[in-house]
Amino acid sequence: MTKLSELAKTIRSKNAGVDKITFDIIFTDRTIYKKVLASQAVTAAKISSLYGIAQERIADFVEYDPGCAIKFTIYRNAPSGSAGDSDIFGAQQYAPLLDIDVPV
Repeated sequence: MTKLSELAKTIRSKNAGVDKITFDIIFTDRTIYKKVLASQAVTAAKISSLYGIAQERIADFVEYDPGCAIKFTIYRNAPSGSAGDSDIFGAQQYAPLLDIDVPV
């Protein structure tokens, strides 16, 4: 098993409007990217479980082959910047992805 953070060049999250946060997992090596996809370590169902959210909160989940990237967007619990929002820019939400175990 290898941590996703050791395989991907970039793992990030950011604001995607007032009610969404988008995530990018980007690889520089196409072979590694394909192995991660084949392992099913990063799927919409796994993201739902990892973040403790209903799968309906995942607005988009895309395996973007031209960019060797996995991209997904989730709906926020509350609008960005509203009372109780702990991350106005959505830039701190990627951390749970770092420790995903990938059997490669």
